[in-house]
Amino acid sequence: MSDCLFCKIIAGEIPSKKVYEDEHTYAFEDLDPKAPTHVLIIPKQHLRGLKEAHESDAEIIGRCHLVAAKIARDRNIGNSYRTVLNVGPGSGQSVFHLHVHLLGGRNLTWPPG
Repeated sequence: MSDCLFCKIIAGEIPSKKVYEDEHTYAFEDLDPKAPTHVLIIPKQHLRGLKEAHESDAEIIGRCHLVAAKIARDRNIGNSYRTVLNVGPGSGQSVFHLHVHLLGGRNLTWPPG
């Protein structure tokens, strides 16, 4: 999608601090981190968000979470981290390309927000 910020990052048109990449996903450091580890994991295929997802998108949504778990293990926070998938502007979603936030490296309180 030509006007999508995350699609432009995937295409290399906008720089990012890459953490991980495979044929299906791309992960990079959040520019405004809310924890010592704050990585965004995105599918390479444009998917607007979770509410627009279909059953056929289940695999890529799962892949994004598995990548988050891998990054958490690699950063030695595998026993204490959070994944967040915001849905819509009221939840804080500001880029409408599905993305999983990986947060960790500090105590995370509940409830969030």
